Amino acid sequence: MESQDDKSKVPQDKHIVKNKKLSIWEALIPIIVLVLILAYNVFIYGDNATSGANQFALIFSGVIAALIGFSKNISYEDMLEAVVDNVKTTGSAIFILLLVGALAGTWLISGIIPTMIYYGLEVLNPTFFLAATLIICCIISLATGSSWTTTATIGIALMGIGKALGLPAGMVAGAILSGSYFGDKMSPLSDTTNLAPAMAGTDVFTHIKYMSYTTIPTIVITLIIFILLGFQFNSTEINDNSALINSIESTFNVNPLLFIVPIVVIIMIIKKAKPLSALFVGTILAGVFAVIFQPDIVLKVANADTFNFHSAYKGIMNAMIGDIYIPSGNAILDENKLFSSGGMSGMLSTIWLILCAMFFGGIMQEINALQKISDSLLKVAKSTFGLFASTTATCIFFNGTASDQYLAIVVPGKMYQKAFKDKGLAPENLSRTLEDSGTVTSILFPWNTGGAYQSKTLGIGTTEYICYAFFNLISPIMTLIFAYFNIKIRQLSEK
Repeated sequence: MESQDDKSKVPQDKHIVKNKKLSIWEALIPIIVLVLILAYNVFIYGDNATSGANQFALIFSGVIAALIGFSKNISYEDMLEAVVDNVKTTGSAIFILLLVGALAGTWLISGIIPTMIYYGLEVLNPTFFLAATLIICCIISLATGSSWTTTATIGIALMGIGKALGLPAGMVAGAILSGSYFGDKMSPLSDTTNLAPAMAGTDVFTHIKYMSYTTIPTIVITLIIFILLGFQFNSTEINDNSALINSIESTFNVNPLLFIVPIVVIIMIIKKAKPLSALFVGTILAGVFAVIFQPDIVLKVANADTFNFHSAYKGIMNAMIGDIYIPSGNAILDENKLFSSGGMSGMLSTIWLILCAMFFGGIMQEINALQKISDSLLKVAKSTFGLFASTTATCIFFNGTASDQYLAIVVPGKMYQKAFKDKGLAPENLSRTLEDSGTVTSILFPWNTGGAYQSKTLGIGTTEYICYAFFNLISPIMTLIFAYFNIKIRQLSEK
């Protein structure tokens, strides 16, 4: 007589038997289609491709993957469930994006960002601005453990200062992102820094110590590059800062007390408050400061004549939810629309992009296409270097296809854990490789949650900053160099 447990296993076993195996070429078809459409979209639309064209490309490629799934007897319900599960993982990121939009609006009308730009113009020299930006973002991200929080706070201000100084936006964004992801990799407060060793089978402090061997040379090289790039710019080539400073001072009430808000947000993150909580507090606190320090700006944004509770509420709410622009009267500042914000509505195209990416990634995962491609890579990893190269390629591949940096760490971590052990390699080799190639390369793809978020937050297309994100580009190369020359490749201790 069959037990109840045996009966519950029958449908699942039948489901496994009836699903046909996927060939490597079938697994690659949706990827090829996606790459071709995305490339054509960039050719036609440039950076505006993320405003809709790339979203449809992801849906179209997902449908192609679904058709292949149908041919393998994978049900519509199973694929839809995988998509829903994928979307669930992005819930936190979506609400963070909305709050970043609201925070950017309130930090603008409260004068926080203009004040940061004001003092930045007085203190920072154009020649060393890129190097200083890198160092500042390294420190903030190490303290907070979050690249996203770093770019959403100090990163926005540094972009404004860089634009006001006349520096290329791509270079400034590259320095911000390089510094932000240094801390994201090395801080024990970072989620990815804790996730990678958990997937590989080691502890976080061993992971950080071992990762420093590749990360410190990478950040030093990055710093040298930005110092050299900075020598292209000097004070005589940049417009007179005094005019910019005077324009900001005449438009906003510049006050050092406004720094209280970003300091509170950073302290909350250091104290391990959730990013959503810290961003929410930063948004509300900035709204209060706007009423206190910038009543005239609040009135303009509210399009009202009398300052009272209703007009104050309307002005702050307008800044949180929609497009606002505050002209300064200075041609340089106004030409770059330095004092503008899209609010929460400005983040909707990015959220749209993330949802479509999760649709594609979910179906690709359910039809086993991603696993098939990864398994094929694992088969060619015969040597130790081949194993490191396959892991690196798989992490980057998942960032470009699954569109999520967490999947780019979790899936390869699970896949390669046994392979590293069989080669006699300590798990920290794997955890380091996961971070060197999984965490940092997410921003290189416009449709990845990392790339979409950073692009929208900093107000610049990925194609503009990609060639200047030196830390993110060099990190996977550095881990391969160490593997090839057998530098700091720790072996498992023999018992």
